[in-house]
Amino acid sequence: MSKVLVMKFGGAALATPEQFSQAAELIIARKEDFQSIVVVVSAMGSTTDQLIQLAKEIHPNPPQREYDMLVSVGERISMSLLAMALCLKQQEAVSFTGSQAGIITTPCHSDAEIVDVRPWRLLPHLQRGRVVIVAGFQGVSSDREITTLGRGGSDTTAVALALALGADKVEFYKDVPGFFDKDPKKHLDAHCYPHISYGQALEIINRGARILHARAVLLASNNGLPLHIRSFVHSLKSHSGTCIGSANAERKAVPIFEQCAQ
Repeated sequence: MSKVLVMKFGGAALATPEQFSQAAELIIARKEDFQSIVVVVSAMGSTTDQLIQLAKEIHPNPPQREYDMLVSVGERISMSLLAMALCLKQQEAVSFTGSQAGIITTPCHSDAEIVDVRPWRLLPHLQRGRVVIVAGFQGVSSDREITTLGRGGSDTTAVALALALGADKVEFYKDVPGFFDKDPKKHLDAHCYPHISYGQALEIINRGARILHARAVLLASNNGLPLHIRSFVHSLKSHSGTCIGSANAERKAVPIFEQCAQ
């Protein structure tokens, strides 16, 4: 396959209809450098929080299977809306749920781990030049139940798909211009790293930073996959941001996915 890029858009980047249009422009711009692009999306804005609240209003301790069926809806909304935004700009796009994209997980509802990725349905569309959009945060267990990966799990979806497709890297589009040592929205003296190792990134995340899902960074580290944090506000004008890991890192010939915790 030709050069592959995985782009990940979080909920803050897809909070309004206007932002879907902006995301579409960013994707089309990256098509100049990458023939094959896969986009992983989170739910819009606070959609997941709203769904969780709704579930708890119905049942204070909802059955986990039904919980996953409900909260996985948010990413499906985002994937279809982004495909529409791209089509409006004359860029063919097609969306897939996590299960349709071949994200195979452990059977643990609400905190499943990825054990394999079988992206066979995506390949013909990438070969035709279409942008493939995948709902993050979700997959399907070996017994064909819908599962979710825990809050922030869309980041891990993006890394896992990149490994399965042999992508060059994953670009994460955030509402901050890079990876900081502390929250730049609360601390004016926060330092933005132009480059950071996987270990440094994990240390900061484990102190409470929510810039990336820790499991996503660990999965990338185990496989030598470079990550890049970029601002969705300034990315059309700038190629800055934070690189995590090394572009020269040794990639595993066969991807090592998450291990079953059971």
